[in-house]
Formats: sequence, C-alpha cells, structure tokens
Amino acid sequence: MLKTRLTGLYGITDASLMPDLSAMLTACEAAMQGGMRTLQYRDKSRDTSRRLEQALALRQLCSRYACTFLINDDVELALRCDADGVHLGQGDGSLKDARQRMGQDAIIGQTCHDSLELALRAEAEGASYVAFGAFFPSSTKPGARPAPLSLLTHARPQLSVPVVAIGGISVDNAAQVIAAGADMTAVVHALFAAPDICRQAEQFSQLFRIQTLKH
Repeated sequence: MLKTRLTGLYGITDASLMPDLSAMLTACEAAMQGGMRTLQYRDKSRDTSRRLEQALALRQLCSRYACTFLINDDVELALRCDADGVHLGQGDGSLKDARQRMGQDAIIGQTCHDSLELALRAEAEGASYVAFGAFFPSSTKPGARPAPLSLLTHARPQLSVPVVAIGGISVDNAAQVIAAGADMTAVVHALFAAPDICRQAEQFSQLFRIQTLKH
C-alpha cells in the first residue's frame, strides 16, 4: 500500500523562502496543484505557537489535495496537528518510540545519509521509507556527505520500503536519481525558489511519469 502511495515529488518547507504563513500556503498550494504528492513541514525554530499554527494550516491544505503531510523531527507536533507522520534524522529520537507513539498507520521516514546499513536497520525498526543523500551539492545542507547514485541501484533490490533521494536535486538532475531507483525526490530550493512553483512541480512530476512509461 505504501509503495503506491509514497511516490513522486516530495517538497520540504523552508522558513527563509516562506517568511510567513500566507507565503507558505501560497507556495505549497502551487506545488500541490503541480503534482507534489508529499509535503514535509520543516522549521527548526523554537517558536512553538507559530509552528503549531503553520502545521495546522498545512495539514488542512494537504487534506484538500490528498497530499501526504509529514512533520520534520517532532513527534509531539505531528500528533497535535494530526499529520500523516514524521521524518526523523539520525539524532532525532528513536524510530521505535515514534512508531509506538504514532501507531502502525503513521508514515515514519528516516534519514540514512549514504549508508545502506542504516537503511536496512531503519526498515527493520519499522520505517515507512528511507532517505539517502546528498546526491548533489545542496544549498540547504552544504556540509552534507555526498552519496553516489550507485547507492540507489544497490539499495533498491534490498529494501522493501520506498526510497527518497535528497540533496541538490533539480529538474535537470532528478531523472538520474529516479532512473537509479528513487521512488521520491525530496526538494527544497529547486521547487520553492522557482519563479513558477506550479510549473516546476509539474516538471518534476513529469519525470516520474516518463520513468514509469519506460517500465
């Protein structure tokens, strides 16, 4: 079930590109209109009330567009806004604990950097998907360890959960990670800094359709 649901363009919010709630909703709705299938709300600030307000508004928007809604690193916030799940980094708490708190139906993803070993462990602990990267230089995380495209090809047959590729992914290079085995491409700047976000989302989504036709 997850395999068919967790596919396509995966957008991640960015506070610098979306300075207020209105800008965030406008940008995210444009991406959904263009075909974005999953949205992760990522805000590292400590402004709890603002984060809850934004998460609740995005939850409502995602429901209208049947877009999967995830929260970055914060199980408590995910529960409070009734998100579909969370995305956890390697240092963001136990995947098993998150699963216990959120239930079996929650979508829980985990960052696995450039390590198949971490991905296999995450799957064994109940991850709904795993994320590898960075595949290309990233403005969001410029210090991220590089991951080779061969990792996707090698990992794909060994994993039964969907695979997300992240890190510097653009319309120009996304086809490479999709062809190598990525089920989803996680994108920040190449989507939300685009002059026409809806059109940009359409172009990313089209790359997945092209790959499907090849198979």
